[in-house]
Amino acid sequence: MTPESLKAACLELNGAAETFPFNAGTSVFKVGGKMFALSALDAVPLSVSLKCDPDLALELRERYPAITGGWHLNKRHWNTVLLDGSVPDRLVHEMIEDSYDLVVAGLPHARQLLLDWPGVHRGERAAVGPPTGGGQDADEDPARRASRRG
Repeated sequence: MTPESLKAACLELNGAAETFPFNAGTSVFKVGGKMFALSALDAVPLSVSLKCDPDLALELRERYPAITGGWHLNKRHWNTVLLDGSVPDRLVHEMIEDSYDLVVAGLPHARQLLLDWPGVHRGERAAVGPPTGGGQDADEDPARRASRRG
């Protein structure tokens, strides 16, 4: 994954914005004013920190050496992914989407409606399943992932 494709994956989600609260070299991607991804896009090697369900975070760290506890973040809820090619791009995209979903699930209902978040239409709060690294979750509405994109 390149810095450009990482940035595009984050910004394609409804209401996502890139901010620079720390310095000009650190991109913080937010939705509803809350961070869902953090990356120094010009860093070598490239990495991204993403919010994650705590149980899934541990599972992913066991499976992929390039996924570690969030650097300078709450390691229970955040993973840092080294984008060295050892973690499939599809899985990274799913992790970005799941991080976004976790953040949006915690936003006020009115804000979720403004974002046209699919979970709000089904009465969900944090309905985020584990990324599979391959296709979609079996119980997920096929339009769900596509409707997150603006």
